[in-house]
Amino acid sequence: GAGQFPTTGRRGQRMGASMGATREIWPCADGFVSFGLRGGPSRAHNFDILLAQMGRDRINTASWEGRDWLRFNAAALTAEELADIERPLSEFFALHSMTDLYDLAVATNLMLAPANGAAEIIAGTQLAARNFFTALDGSAALPARFAIRRGATGGDDGNEAPGPAPVLGAGPVPHWPAIPTSTPSRQRPWADLKLLEFGSGAAGPIASRYFVEQGATVVKVESTKHPDFLRVMSRTEEHGLESSSLFNALNPGKHSVTLNLRNEQGIRLARELLHWADAVIENFAPRAMRKYGLDYTSMITEKPDLVMLSTCLNGQTGPHRDYPGFGGQGAALCGFNYLTGWPDREPIGPFGTITDSLSPRFAAAALAASLLHHRRTGEGAYIDLAQVETGAYSLAPWLLEYGINGCDSTRRGNRHGATAPHGVFPCAGEDRWIAIACWSDEDWLQLALLAGMDSDAYPSLEARLDDSEAIEEHLAQYTRNQDALKLARTLQDLGVEAVPVADFGDLYEDTEQLAAREHFVALERPRTGQFHYERNGYRLENDSGGYATPTPLLGEHTEQVLMRQLGYSADQVAVFRDNGALD
Repeated sequence: GAGQFPTTGRRGQRMGASMGATREIWPCADGFVSFGLRGGPSRAHNFDILLAQMGRDRINTASWEGRDWLRFNAAALTAEELADIERPLSEFFALHSMTDLYDLAVATNLMLAPANGAAEIIAGTQLAARNFFTALDGSAALPARFAIRRGATGGDDGNEAPGPAPVLGAGPVPHWPAIPTSTPSRQRPWADLKLLEFGSGAAGPIASRYFVEQGATVVKVESTKHPDFLRVMSRTEEHGLESSSLFNALNPGKHSVTLNLRNEQGIRLARELLHWADAVIENFAPRAMRKYGLDYTSMITEKPDLVMLSTCLNGQTGPHRDYPGFGGQGAALCGFNYLTGWPDREPIGPFGTITDSLSPRFAAAALAASLLHHRRTGEGAYIDLAQVETGAYSLAPWLLEYGINGCDSTRRGNRHGATAPHGVFPCAGEDRWIAIACWSDEDWLQLALLAGMDSDAYPSLEARLDDSEAIEEHLAQYTRNQDALKLARTLQDLGVEAVPVADFGDLYEDTEQLAAREHFVALERPRTGQFHYERNGYRLENDSGGYATPTPLLGEHTEQVLMRQLGYSADQVAVFRDNGALD
């Protein structure tokens, strides 16, 4: 991201249908699937499954034979070597449908997902089993909720729509009683919150980072023998498990404790931390916390008012709950891949793992609401949040359009179905662009006059939509000799929506907006040096926010937490270590 620009100098680049060195989106018999051609402990089994399947289809897999998939690194291969590996996989996918490939994935834990359209999402058995959709105004395609919430007595909140959208101004205005609190107003909003975090990757850590920024104490339980896979990414000889800039970016201000959850005493310490905490967030696979006896059902017998959130790809229930995957698969399952790209080409993204970034926003909001409910009532709550469901919930208008009108709109490039022109256009300089959107006839008139276009030739939105290609070609001829920032400011002064397309360097060097909001927080981290952490995109009145400390080293606070938070002596901590309880 932009915070890494001072260190790497990388401005970012478009990847198309690839992620890193390899293709992420693959054509199949009736559509597309998402599959990452990457090795490592969490993915090596994929290649055994695919080799067996390709053998059944009599596909030549000579380029796959004898490879160490645990250490496979596509970035270390030549383009020719990579093409040789991709060729049999492309042939295999082309023989099979999205449904058949996903059935294989669910049955074998293959990390592959179909690029679902609205029809596939609405007909899916996993969402149906979790009552994700409800009926409203003649459609059964309304996403009812983005998470399942239940209390200590069992049962969830249900998925019935409370009613149609309200008429503007009809009321009533909701009223909630003030929250009784003894916290002085000068304290940071979450200064008294104690949050315990289990898991790895991005979804859980991003959610808990919201609370860190507003003063919460977050203890992250980790392992040296089974480290967070983000710590393993980009590992170097010099810095080992502290090398990963992505892990570093997601975990500032937290406390790292290393416990051995395969050790009885280690589990007992985890339970004590759970009792110490006001809330718990975890993003393991569904069975992991049950295996350790740290799941919600087990823990509420000891702590009935427990507030806990679990987030994984498909949620804790349903026929596909144990299907493994990351945000790349989540983006395919919930529709983002299907919608992103050009209509005559393959889906191309969006870049990265969108549900890993999207779901933490929902998770943080749900956890905050549950904590405020607990403060009012003393009642605990369990939140079961599926990444795929937060993605589909965000695309509710698209799903409803299909459910009501049968319209399964697909990729439009940069165009918009309700306005024109709407797109991204070249500007002067290397790979410089401007995004422009006209939302009214007046916008169009101002733009046409500035760009020397005949505004009378397209007097209505319908005319502009019908001839979008010609308008875009003319507009591109005008913009390609313009400075993106100067042109954007000129258009903004005319009331036309326009912004330069920024890269990571532009964002970091933005001395006007981001600097004024103190977006970057520079902190010195032991071993790896200074890092520019990025704050979240909101500011609260009377609270500056930010991070007081950098991302912790692995296990950096183990002794401190056990002694200060749990009250153990240094000698007792030493015994725990000797007994293998501290990983």
